[in-house]
Amino acid sequence: ALQLAEAGLSANRIEQVHRISKKSQKEVREAAAALGITYADVADLSDDEVYRRLFPDRNNHASVFVEPDWEKVHRELARVGVTLQLLHEEYRDRCTASGGIAMGYDRFCREYRSYTLANNVTSRVGHKAGRICEVDWSGPKMQLVDPDTGEIIPVYLFVACLPFSRYTYVEPTLDMKEGTWLLCHVHMFEFFGGSTPMIVPDNLKTGIASHPAEGEVVLNDAYREMAAHYSAAVIPARVRSPKDKPSAEGAVGNIATAIIARLRTQVFTDFDMLRFEVSRKLREYNDAPFQKREDASRSSCFFADEKPLLRPLPATPYEVCRWIYGRKVQMNCHVSYMRNFYSVNWAYVGKTVDLRVTDTTLEIYLGAERLATHKLFGEHVRNRYSTNEADLPRDKAYSDWDAERIRRWARRIGPSAEEVVDRIFASVRFEEQGYNPSLAILRLSHRYGAERLERACAIAIKTGIRSPRYSHIEPVLKTNQDKMDESVVPDSPGDEDTGGYVRGAGYYGGE
Repeated sequence: ALQLAEAGLSANRIEQVHRISKKSQKEVREAAAALGITYADVADLSDDEVYRRLFPDRNNHASVFVEPDWEKVHRELARVGVTLQLLHEEYRDRCTASGGIAMGYDRFCREYRSYTLANNVTSRVGHKAGRICEVDWSGPKMQLVDPDTGEIIPVYLFVACLPFSRYTYVEPTLDMKEGTWLLCHVHMFEFFGGSTPMIVPDNLKTGIASHPAEGEVVLNDAYREMAAHYSAAVIPARVRSPKDKPSAEGAVGNIATAIIARLRTQVFTDFDMLRFEVSRKLREYNDAPFQKREDASRSSCFFADEKPLLRPLPATPYEVCRWIYGRKVQMNCHVSYMRNFYSVNWAYVGKTVDLRVTDTTLEIYLGAERLATHKLFGEHVRNRYSTNEADLPRDKAYSDWDAERIRRWARRIGPSAEEVVDRIFASVRFEEQGYNPSLAILRLSHRYGAERLERACAIAIKTGIRSPRYSHIEPVLKTNQDKMDESVVPDSPGDEDTGGYVRGAGYYGGE
């Protein structure tokens, strides 16, 4: 920013080319001017060093705790009987004796984990029961045969493992999309009968938006929301670091033998049958005794020692959702979605809101605030309104339009336009629901003129449509059917086919 500004580039140009906002450029220039720093003074420094010189008070996270000797901690943990809790107690006693401030046990454990990740060493802490769940897609796949075409359809396996007991969950799927990934997690927690505080996935795009070598991991919104629903944190493994989730990697290899290989001779033409056989083989795999402990199995260790420590599941399972951004609240206090309308409080008319849509509900958000919740209309329902009466105002001061003003406009166009508007208002439950349909028709007069719109409304009425809308009237004007001879206009609803308007030979002859 300093270099380009001193070179004479405008703030707008710098923002366009280098994505540095004008506000950030201004802060940099002002800080540099206050300290008397030019680009030449800092040209040989890194960005981080320059940032610390210009903004010394920012991001100052110096710890007040005495820093342990993590190398010694890691070395001591290799000795028999030594645990992190014991090492923390010894560290705390040393801090008390020296007058320093000791960090708590939870922070001590987190810092040790950070040390092992930063130094690429394997943690020597034994897995804690009910703390971590590792998830991944299996590399080897199964196959499903279409009985009609003989097409081979790949079947993917979602694999989850609890490292303490090695208890494993496997689910076959037909794709690896985001919605499927999230549903597999929901089914996994139901299978375990509880959730864990940590979920360790790989860096797949359906869950992780970005995982830079330095900086903060960015999760997909839906994945973060799903984890929050189960009071869990997603801590993805480092890129190309399978040792960060060794249990899942091992489970994938074991599943390839225990399930895929054992079912390799069977030809599946029904997905439900394939799911049943996978579930049966998974049960056998979890119940099989350990090789070095014949008196115990994954199932026995899980139910005896780990399941009681899992967090209880929420009252309702997570619903996979999708977000619709940037919908404007219309003047009738509704937002549209899939040709249906859902009410919002009148105070938010004109605001831009976001929609969170699940299989059953639609929620309306302004930023992080939820404004309304509605039951979602069916997939094939059109032009329906879900309206909470409390969302509508008691007076009409909030809007430039009301029913009387709309009717006055229709009256000026003609009696047919007025009747069309009256029919629209008679067909809706709340007066505000008729604003947009009526105005959509009346605004056609700007493009085609009031006289042509009046004739088009008359044609729509004579066809017998109970409540003519824009979709009925606009095609009449667009195809100039209102300019035809009066004889083509049907005299009664039953005289003509209401499915369309017939053009004669004269129309195509250019008359």
